[in-house]
Amino acid sequence: MRPSPWSSKTTEKIPEGRSRNLFGVRGLVRAFGRRLVAVERRRGRSFHAGRCTRLCFADKVGKSSQSGDKSPHSKILAAREDSDVEFHSNMAEPASTEPALADSCLQRFLQHLATDRGASVYTLRNYRQTLVEFHCWQREERQQPPAWDKLQRDDFRSYLRFLGRRGFGRAAVQLRFSALRTFYKYLIRAGVVAHSPIKSLALPKTAKRLPKFLTPEQMMELLAAPIKALQSRRSKSAGRPVSESACWRDVAILETIYSCGLRVSELCGLAAGDIDWNQQLVRVSGKGRKERLVPIGAPALAAIQRYWSTLRQSPAGASPVFVVETKKPGPVSPVNLARRLKKYLALAGLDPGLTPHKLRHSYATHLLDAGADLRSVQELLGHAHLATTQIYTHLTTERLKRVYEASHPRA
Repeated sequence: MRPSPWSSKTTEKIPEGRSRNLFGVRGLVRAFGRRLVAVERRRGRSFHAGRCTRLCFADKVGKSSQSGDKSPHSKILAAREDSDVEFHSNMAEPASTEPALADSCLQRFLQHLATDRGASVYTLRNYRQTLVEFHCWQREERQQPPAWDKLQRDDFRSYLRFLGRRGFGRAAVQLRFSALRTFYKYLIRAGVVAHSPIKSLALPKTAKRLPKFLTPEQMMELLAAPIKALQSRRSKSAGRPVSESACWRDVAILETIYSCGLRVSELCGLAAGDIDWNQQLVRVSGKGRKERLVPIGAPALAAIQRYWSTLRQSPAGASPVFVVETKKPGPVSPVNLARRLKKYLALAGLDPGLTPHKLRHSYATHLLDAGADLRSVQELLGHAHLATTQIYTHLTTERLKRVYEASHPRA
């Protein structure tokens, strides 16, 4: 399948001296940008390919608008520029973030998150993006940067309406106002403001959805999928070769997630020194860098040993347990893990849309179905609040209702 000309990523590199028509002007502009990079590098200058493309793109749009050109290409380019701005404002940080990042209150708050609270890189990224978005919205809407001690509840109500008009979901709105609420709590402790204008602000409630999970039989099919993939490739002489080490690594990954109920970030950050082989325990660094000990089953340990036997050198100490096979070996990434899981789900005849986190849901649900108490499952999952774990009781309650209706004579 050929890449879309409107995609920001291309799967093929354009050789120097050759331009490839990507079904439109944007592809030609990209090719010209890459050639401009090559020319500037020969002259000893440093240029970024994406910046060159954007500059060339903007230059073409500007020339066409100045000359009054109403050709289809100019309309498409102008519309694409508008959609690019809208896309980035929805999904990524605004283009002009320098004034927001120069805000002293934001700087101190982000430093507080990183040093005092030990927030993860994902929390820092989300909070930083949220605050920068609000800062830029305030500058565009009020023509001035936000004065945090003078903002009123009506200002945040206007921001809430703005997010609603832009099509943000309830979870996205809750995430943004959670970051703003935490920011104002910090400002109150720092003496910058006296009270929080977000307090008691009515927000749209998130829909309560039961987590999806796999049955024990489906989990067994999924755990066997990497072995089936390896055996099928061995029986076929033609086709793309499959790394035996990668297949055994995937077996160990699936066994470990299901045996320990780990989050994806916890699995990717697992080090060889975190495994206690004698006690069959794993030291896990969870959210907020909180550590917990989780039991790991014998099948998962055996799968890890089998995977390590395919490596040139077994990991030890701070080395990652699961290594990606690249020129620079490193821990397996969440993106790579999710992509390979989709393949195994399809091979097992399951829904490829399930995420790795659904294996964690399956782990918790199967424990409760087997009679484990809720408090123990909370400790195993690393939940800070019991209410987070209680969502799994709804799944077991539905199962009990079905058993009751099928078994009781007066149901």
